[in-house]
Amino acid sequence: MIKIKNIKKEYNIEGLVTKVLNGVSLEIKKGEFISIMGPSGSGKSTLMHILGLLDRATNGTYLFNSQDISGWDDKKLASMRNSKVGFVFQSFFLLNRTNILDNVALPLSYTKDQTTINSRQRAKTILNSVNLSHRLQHFPNQISGGEKQRVAIARALINKPSIVFADEPTGNLDSNSGKQIMKIFSDLNKQGNTIVVVTHDINIAKKAERIIKIKDGLIISDNKKRG
Repeated sequence: MIKIKNIKKEYNIEGLVTKVLNGVSLEIKKGEFISIMGPSGSGKSTLMHILGLLDRATNGTYLFNSQDISGWDDKKLASMRNSKVGFVFQSFFLLNRTNILDNVALPLSYTKDQTTINSRQRAKTILNSVNLSHRLQHFPNQISGGEKQRVAIARALINKPSIVFADEPTGNLDSNSGKQIMKIFSDLNKQGNTIVVVTHDINIAKKAERIIKIKDGLIISDNKKRG
């Protein structure tokens, strides 16, 4: 599904160059459940942003479904990102003045062939799958942190993406809510979804079938569970 080779990322701010990724090569296959872990400043979130088409590499090759997208312009990348990639973030990024149903349906408003009725029906179906059918008309400030993250997961799934990226998805949650969120990701993976979770927490990382460790902008280990 995704193959990157010798990816480098550096930021040049007023002549000060900061190297974040130092030549990362990686392949993600359809249906995998992967965790990318490392300490703060290791480059793991930058790597996720590049993999998820939110940022561009400074150098290197990126293949998405066998297409070399390294030289694509912003418009073409945005189209690919909106249709093929789902995101779940630590801070939820829900619209506070919009109810849960419409928060989840929102990404479909950018899809020309979707009516409002169809969008809301799909949103209802997905919210039901994460056990939130009783919260459709609630607003973000009326639900718990764990429920907010389940809303964010539902929103990430609304466009039926090829891959879902989650950046520290349990970082703002208590341990019990965190376990529930990771079980949802595990269940989604068992249904055939490709999941990549970025975390600094080894207990969260162990929920995945493959653990990639990154340090100082380099992959230092890449291990799959046996059996």
